Amino acid sequence: MKKLRRLFILLILAGSAYAGWNYRDFLIKFYQQKIAKQILSKETPKPDPKRYQKLISELAEKRLNLSKKYSRARTAREISDIVTESQHTLEQTLPSMMSCWLGTPWDFNGICQTPGSGKIACGYFVSTILRDAGFGVERIRLAQQPSQQIIGTFISKKMMTIRAGQDYDTFVDQAIERGPGVHIVGLDNHVAFVVIPKTGGIRFIHSSGAHPFCVVDENRLEALSLQRSNYRVIGNLTRSPEVIHGWLTEQKWPTKVSSGN
Repeated sequence: MKKLRRLFILLILAGSAYAGWNYRDFLIKFYQQKIAKQILSKETPKPDPKRYQKLISELAEKRLNLSKKYSRARTAREISDIVTESQHTLEQTLPSMMSCWLGTPWDFNGICQTPGSGKIACGYFVSTILRDAGFGVERIRLAQQPSQQIIGTFISKKMMTIRAGQDYDTFVDQAIERGPGVHIVGLDNHVAFVVIPKTGGIRFIHSSGAHPFCVVDENRLEALSLQRSNYRVIGNLTRSPEVIHGWLTEQKWPTKVSSGN
């Protein structure tokens, strides 16, 4: 009798666990569908090419002034101050430049160079922004590389965070914990920018091959392609002193290509 009672209890517990797990899956799917509907209902912003050109000109002038100060700097404190100022300048301007592209249509073969002037693929969105921000990149060659090679063109592998199969919230929390900055992130079949402000949170800005099939700026909950990717590699572009040095000295960044190229 006792054995039957134990068996009965075990069956109840197993059934409860199974039902709970299925209910968890149901809630996850329901929540993702709800977020997807919110994204679909959003009004698509319009590209702003005039503001984009203005931001390019202003950033070029700021970089020239910072570069002059950098070349005259003699002490470690002076150099550090200019690097910090350069970081802040890029972290303010780069997201503004990206915003000018919002609403520009996506296409797998899109190569336009001005917001709204045509269609743009994810890799070209990243490489075009970087070129126009004053980074000496090979726009076309860089855009055609796997995401890890795009990031590796600027920073070493040891400075990247590479994860496969990691829980999404854990990945985002760890990225935020590492500090603010403008990051490049690579996914299974995608490359994008992740902006982490000083106030926390993330902005996932990319040319999306999913609805609404254009350049979008998504928050943590909306970033479904970032959530669903099994592979993620991320590198902080603006918090690398080597990258800032290269930006200030007009360094050229030869594209790091995959071994198959």
